[in-house]
Amino acid sequence: MLGSFFSCKQEKVELKAVDPYRTQLFKDVQLAALYKDSKTFVDLVPKKSYTILESEYLNAKDNADFDLKAFVEANFEDRSMASLNIKTDTTNTMYEHIEQMWDKLTRGPDVALLNASRIPLPKKYVVPGGRFQEIYYWDSYFTMEGLLAADRHDLAKSMVDNFAFLVDSIGFIPNGTRDYYLSRSQPPFFSMMVVALAQNQQELMLPYYQSLEKEYNYFMKHESIDRPYWADRHVVQMSGGGLMNRYYDTANTPRPEAYKEDIHLAKEVESLAKKAQLYQDLRSAAESGWDFSSRWYAEDENFSSTNTTAILPVDLNCLLYNLEHTLEQIAVLNQDMESAVHYGKRAALRKELINAYLWNKEKAYYMDFNFQRGQSTDELTLAGAYPLFFGIATQDQAAMVKDKLMHVFLKPGGLVTTLKHSGQQWDAPNGWAPLQWIAVNGLLKYGYVEEAKDIMLRWLALNEKVYKDTGKMMEKYNVEDLTLLSGGGEYETQDGFGWTNGVALGFRKLLQQMKERGY
Repeated sequence: MLGSFFSCKQEKVELKAVDPYRTQLFKDVQLAALYKDSKTFVDLVPKKSYTILESEYLNAKDNADFDLKAFVEANFEDRSMASLNIKTDTTNTMYEHIEQMWDKLTRGPDVALLNASRIPLPKKYVVPGGRFQEIYYWDSYFTMEGLLAADRHDLAKSMVDNFAFLVDSIGFIPNGTRDYYLSRSQPPFFSMMVVALAQNQQELMLPYYQSLEKEYNYFMKHESIDRPYWADRHVVQMSGGGLMNRYYDTANTPRPEAYKEDIHLAKEVESLAKKAQLYQDLRSAAESGWDFSSRWYAEDENFSSTNTTAILPVDLNCLLYNLEHTLEQIAVLNQDMESAVHYGKRAALRKELINAYLWNKEKAYYMDFNFQRGQSTDELTLAGAYPLFFGIATQDQAAMVKDKLMHVFLKPGGLVTTLKHSGQQWDAPNGWAPLQWIAVNGLLKYGYVEEAKDIMLRWLALNEKVYKDTGKMMEKYNVEDLTLLSGGGEYETQDGFGWTNGVALGFRKLLQQMKERGY
């Protein structure tokens, strides 16, 4: 893994370093499905470098008595805390349980492990839980909101500092702290973390200015794109001028943590070029955090038509608007008016582009835009609430979005992610804590207090019901049928769970504030 890219010597014979995720050993283990979850193997720690292990495997694999599982068990070890037995006591309230979970989900500071896939971090952090035993980028903002609500400010700050470390050392914040995530990022919530940490003390944002600039430059890096709808990396040139962004993973091979699943999906794709494009689109959907959803399909009910890189997403462009706006604010604090004007103009132009390309007048809702087709996609999703969260919508637009949220998306347990039942986890009937947070706070920003309160109460009631039944906080929930747990996707529903815990505490705090104000 990380250490495997370096050449090593054994018995005076120099072995050429290998990419572990291209070795025959890696491919054979993943395709043999030795583990129920493909992520399990890539998170194991090799006892030797992959260079040596590949050589030993190739020499032994054709022997009549060779046992692949025995070879893996002899040469790899589980150094994670994924198997930590977390005992729950449903005599505790859900909120008491969440308070107890913070320490159980806290990791770090890390010690570097030779040959491991994990990227070590210098300070403490909170992992989501379940199969996710490393820090994840966009999860962490919602987790942080809960930490701040719980007065765990020091732990929240150490998480922000870890992200600054990643930007400064790698050049961007990867999807998660594993080396197999180094080809992509995730929804850029770093600026929101900095704003949340600073709260009303803007000067606390100052130390993060250069790291925020580096992240912005990562998402805006491109070569010449001087033609309408011409794209390079994350950046797309719009037909009337100006730049917007898409999700984009730089690699076009099967994801190591889902190798078997990606190979299987691409089996019916004819050409090598189309397979490579599908792999890149799957990876780019993983960068979006919505892995997977019919939101990214080019054809209804066809997972293999995923075309994420053709789409300008509402959420990503709103997040980059916020990053530009935050850089403008910090530049003003620094009395760097030239930079403040630069970022202010960028933010103002992006706001115009969001309302020009992502507002669908016919549907009266914010929708993703397929720039290859030059038109909106046909799917309503909860990403349409982001322009309210960031104050981009007009009051009239907000009113129309509110109507859609309350009359179309609202279900007994909260807001459903999309309106399609595709079998993917980022579709109906599932609801996710981060999207409840975005929608609720977006509604509050435009004065829709009762509507926001309704969503929060439904969501928390569902959280509490599932906790009472299972003793667990879940990654996602079935908001349509409260008698069922969520499902769908390439892995089972996980428990823990960082962002659900964070949003629950954040909502409790909001409801308390509303009560104090007479709502």
